[in-house]
Amino acid sequence: MKLIATTAAMLFFSAVAEADQGGGRPSPKPSPVVKEVTPQLYAYTTELLFGEVWKRQELAPRDRSLITLAALVAGGQTAQMTGHIKLGLDNGLKPSEISALITHLAFYSGWPNAMSAAGVAKTVFTERGLTAEQILPPTTEPQPLDPASEAERRALVEASVGTVTPQLATYTNDVLFADLWRKTDLTPRDRSLITVAALTAQGQVAQLPFHLNRAMDNGLTQTQAAEVITHLAFYVGWPKAMSAVPVLKEVFEGRQDRQ
Repeated sequence: MKLIATTAAMLFFSAVAEADQGGGRPSPKPSPVVKEVTPQLYAYTTELLFGEVWKRQELAPRDRSLITLAALVAGGQTAQMTGHIKLGLDNGLKPSEISALITHLAFYSGWPNAMSAAGVAKTVFTERGLTAEQILPPTTEPQPLDPASEAERRALVEASVGTVTPQLATYTNDVLFADLWRKTDLTPRDRSLITVAALTAQGQVAQLPFHLNRAMDNGLTQTQAAEVITHLAFYVGWPKAMSAVPVLKEVFEGRQDRQ
């Protein structure tokens, strides 16, 4: 039964990778099996999801691929990843950026999900004939830190985590933020995008305010943030998207009050 379900999913989403190479616009052609079994789902997929949502101008196709892949990795949806990794490459994601996305999300969705995603990415990269040089991240100096905001963040971690789980506080400060977030194979905005997407996919609304504020500090606009949640409703489900909306409202209002 599991094999049948996986095969059906791969038949359906293999079509997702068929995009217009010029504009990066997805042009899916779902398997006839989907139309036979769930004709209304077929119609929503072709006419609404890919015919409308993916074409909305509020987010670039590359951003949509980033957050979709992040949601799939966070949810352990490996059967859906092949088509979306291909689509991401067609939408301008570099192989090294997809590699960095998987590594980043090991910290936010767990090692098992990231390790499973790595296997799928390897298959796609091999199929596309990508070289190790294209997949490896660039060797550059790490992103600079703002001393004041970093000191404030560290103090918050020490106060809330350090007294209970001191080693977790150390890993949070010295590995997660002082190392991973400073790597240049993804921009700070990209890292914020995939973190917000992963947290939304997992229903981790308690973690969203900090990371949504960080995303907007890193260049995400209010319009784009709202569109992230709208897009993700189709990939993580309406309940998780609706649960994220009050967080967006709170963050948006809080940032207006600071101006």
